[in-house]
Amino acid sequence: MPDPDALLTVAQMRAAEEALIASGSSVEALMELAGRGAAEWVWRVAGRQRVTVLCGPGNNGGDGYVIAQSLRERGGDVVVIAAGEPHGAAAMSARQAYTGEVLGAGADAHGEVFVDCLFGTGLSRAVSGEHVALLDKLARSHRLSIAVDVPSGVDADSGALLAPTLPSYDLTIALGAWKFAHMLMPSAALMGSLHLVDIGVDAPGEAAHVLAAPSLTAPAADAHKYRRGLAMVVGGAMPGAASLAAEACLRAGAGYVRLSAPQPAPASHAIVQSREPDFDKAKAVLIGPGLGRDDAALALLETALQAGVPTVADADALWLLAERKMPGLRAPTILTPHEGEFIRLFGEAKGSKVDRARTAATSSGSVIVYKGPDTVIAAPDGQVAVARRASTWLSTAGTGDVLAGLCASRLAVGGDPFRAACEAVWLHAEAARLAGPAFAADDLVRFIPQAMADRL
Repeated sequence: MPDPDALLTVAQMRAAEEALIASGSSVEALMELAGRGAAEWVWRVAGRQRVTVLCGPGNNGGDGYVIAQSLRERGGDVVVIAAGEPHGAAAMSARQAYTGEVLGAGADAHGEVFVDCLFGTGLSRAVSGEHVALLDKLARSHRLSIAVDVPSGVDADSGALLAPTLPSYDLTIALGAWKFAHMLMPSAALMGSLHLVDIGVDAPGEAAHVLAAPSLTAPAADAHKYRRGLAMVVGGAMPGAASLAAEACLRAGAGYVRLSAPQPAPASHAIVQSREPDFDKAKAVLIGPGLGRDDAALALLETALQAGVPTVADADALWLLAERKMPGLRAPTILTPHEGEFIRLFGEAKGSKVDRARTAATSSGSVIVYKGPDTVIAAPDGQVAVARRASTWLSTAGTGDVLAGLCASRLAVGGDPFRAACEAVWLHAEAARLAGPAFAADDLVRFIPQAMADRL
């Protein structure tokens, strides 16, 4: 069965399409299915208003001819601009089947909706200035822009932009399966809303996935605070950050939260505070927010790692781990680096963000939450999940501490570090959505229970 959350590389997508063809389909049949599925979304946006479809010479252009013909059959007002003659039997067949007007690349087209079918997922070379100018002109001369599969000029595997500037789109219609560019920056910022057209492809077992909404459960009928999971938050020189993480931890399902810090921190009365960490009965430890980077902080980190409890390391703990050249992490561990921390830990690695996260998870033996405007979660066994774009209001101080607390809480509750990280990242984004605009990290914490309630 097709997996609606699968994320495929270009090579995996080609293999999946070839498998369909080997089982009795054809390139023409798949193009017709994809194009007519995309046309459904274009019709919803445009109706009978003027649509301009830009068709390139490859199969993405063939999809465009199918879209245009489908719109004509519905009574739509559509014109095609051809940026070159079609290559390949399927694209030529789609061009021959189109019964409407075809204009040259220099045509002065205006309308309601521009549909970009210039280049598809196989593009890896730089886009010419001529093509960039054409895309820009058409995007400017239409009120709305739609990209088919991926915006032209985007590397589908990495999300890199293959031109200095590209237009933004209001909608991107993925064909067959999600590609990494739909979720990774910088391309994800161009995509607008995302919709998927199913053409029946099966994802390979090793495929990555778009982060899905978790299925959470309420505590069992006979639950008590220890059975629900005790989380130990180890603070340091700046207890405010650790306190914020502990508050998030308390609201994300853990039955008991302890917070240790050199001095008391403002926190809920339900959080038990002490000067020294107590790992007795702890199911998860969080260390890093507000820890500091001095000898005292290093001693706390060593104590936490030696406790043998599943650990979430964030912020200053990551800095200290990098200083120590990533010592062996015995207990299951979740590391939550942003870009700078990731480079400090693992160096300037090549490849996409997903490639780098996978390599880091394997080398460290830890689950990696490679966070940022795009967030990738990778496990040592090869599992990868990539989060959808979250609220840009998360770009404020303290929200990383909240995410770390969520990771620790879900780790204490369930024990599986990859699942815990996935649940935490999803809850973090959902709490931000519920919080609306211009929230502070403290506000974000208050929406965690509601985010959880929606998944019970």
